[in-house]
Amino acid sequence: MELTTIKQRFGIIGNDESLNCALEIALRVASTDLSVLVTGESGVGKEFFPQIIHANSARKHGNYIAVNCGAIPEGTIDSELFGHEKGAFTGATESRKGYFEEADGGTIFLDEVAELPHTTQVRLLRVLQTGEFMRVGASKSAKTNVRVVAATNINLREAVSNGRFREDLYYRLNTVPITIPPLRERKGDITLLFRKFATDIATQYRMPVITLDDEARHLLENYRWPGNIRQLKNVAEQISAVEETRLITGEIIKKYLPDSTPNTIPMVMSGSAPASEVNTERELLYKILFDLRSDMSEMKRMVAELLAEKSYDAPKSDIAGLLPRGSYPIAPAVKSPAAEALYTDTEEVVDDGPKEEMTKEKAQKEAIIRALKRHNGKRRDAARELFISERTLYRKIKELGIDEIP
Repeated sequence: MELTTIKQRFGIIGNDESLNCALEIALRVASTDLSVLVTGESGVGKEFFPQIIHANSARKHGNYIAVNCGAIPEGTIDSELFGHEKGAFTGATESRKGYFEEADGGTIFLDEVAELPHTTQVRLLRVLQTGEFMRVGASKSAKTNVRVVAATNINLREAVSNGRFREDLYYRLNTVPITIPPLRERKGDITLLFRKFATDIATQYRMPVITLDDEARHLLENYRWPGNIRQLKNVAEQISAVEETRLITGEIIKKYLPDSTPNTIPMVMSGSAPASEVNTERELLYKILFDLRSDMSEMKRMVAELLAEKSYDAPKSDIAGLLPRGSYPIAPAVKSPAAEALYTDTEEVVDDGPKEEMTKEKAQKEAIIRALKRHNGKRRDAARELFISERTLYRKIKELGIDEIP
């Protein structure tokens, strides 16, 4: 009964055993002040668990503050979390409390905690150990009594082994681990969630609710759902708004499931990279391939136009042989002494120098630089062109060592 009440209160749909287990752990640990680390893929609903913990704890009347650590720039995150004194840096015209000070007596939720820079990780470790922190620019430490719940979609054990996350901070945060299962492991809940999202949008816009046939349900339950519940909601809303028929068949469902391969074939992923990074790298490589194809088509068109404009007999070459036949008109051959003289002194240039191997990192770097150049260094526009978020682009720029855009 308690689980049912919690699900109804927070709008959680599903009866999967692993989901129920995670909820039970959250309820049991809520009465304590232990730190909790919530892990799971992006889009599984990690943000509900710190709310459940806070609402069922003795701190429920205190402040609950959620902080997205990945959305705060590295230069200002210490000030945002711990506050600053007047004159601590340019623009600090007055003293300001940080999130830890505001959440005193309550709960603070650190989402995407793996994105914290190392200097901030040291400050956070001190808060967890002693409850003390120091404002930026201050000379005296202050005390806070706050419950910390963190969440991440990154494997922190690998981040620790790679030197990206402090080991002592990992063990402090991971006092009570809660793992949220991905949607592809909750097959029995997929149809329930889809029906919930379809009903919500039908009620909101006063339209008939869509229903699924057996083939459509089978496709939904066996799709791998890389975006998890967030992606499922997006698909349900798209189908409800776009399709005229209210009975959704398997053929209709396939149009809304990119690369709709049943989950019986496992994804091939790098053992050292999380799913979000693999998807980002794959999107960048696709973008590079599309750019190369576009450049090649443009080159063929330009060469064809040049050959068509010449009044002399252009010799056959490898480039001309690559041109699609019949795509562009080529001028008839006309013998010209000038043309013969021109090509008499021309010799083939062969590059015998060492060829640099194109690595995945170099390809990504070139794609990012090219996009930034096209948009005059505007990261938001460049990220939109590369089909990645602005935060991911910012991280890639740092990882690949892109300093200046000429």
